[in-house]
Amino acid sequence: LLQAVLSGYYARNQLRSRSRLISWSHRGRFRAALRIAREVQGGRTLDYGCGDGTFLGLLASHMAVSAVGAEIHSSIVDSCRSRFAGYDNLRFVHVSALEPSERESFDVIYCMEVLEHVTDPDVLLERLEWLLAPGGTLVISVPIETGLPVVVKQAVRTLAGWRRIGDYPGTTSYTPRELLSSILAGATQHIQRPAFKDAAGNPTHDHKGFNWRVLRALVRRRFRLVREDTSPIRGLGPHFATQRWFVARKRGI
Repeated sequence: LLQAVLSGYYARNQLRSRSRLISWSHRGRFRAALRIAREVQGGRTLDYGCGDGTFLGLLASHMAVSAVGAEIHSSIVDSCRSRFAGYDNLRFVHVSALEPSERESFDVIYCMEVLEHVTDPDVLLERLEWLLAPGGTLVISVPIETGLPVVVKQAVRTLAGWRRIGDYPGTTSYTPRELLSSILAGATQHIQRPAFKDAAGNPTHDHKGFNWRVLRALVRRRFRLVREDTSPIRGLGPHFATQRWFVARKRGI
């Protein structure tokens, strides 16, 4: 199982990045995810936007779990099915396969490093609410792209781009005014976010201009927010951490 995890694109380019800082940050995110998973427990699990299946592979190596990984790109689904073939407790599907049969089917849903890329996050939150069983738990992680962290991240991305590490050369740059607005950002959207189309023609954002506080307000409208956390260091606070975590429960019970 570990070999299947390490053969994935994410593991090769992030967890085992040539940049020790990038590797440390992403490893810390997965440690946080596994810690939350042990606290949440739960039954049937969905990783919405599972990428190359790294988290589900790590989860299955630490806990007895029945889990589904969902992705928007069929090529990624096919790759996950191939790499994790033989592990019957892990299933990978295209996101379209979740409807209409999976309504209120999942006790725990993870949506990690996804919502910052979505052009209308409230639509996705509505879908996750639809998929989550009554009283179920939603675990979200997003990058912190405001305050001091955005300065540090942009510096690291620039250096990584120069060294041809990861995808960072494609990260949209900030003007001095945009960077200042991001450093001083409050609870409302502070700069206009650039929109792109991915290889399949789906609209998407990169990290530029993402404001975790705006997303938190959307989460609170639909779910009962139980707690927040940070990684790679737990409890460090959003002024010094790189990722923000939300643990929420479905309303109605």
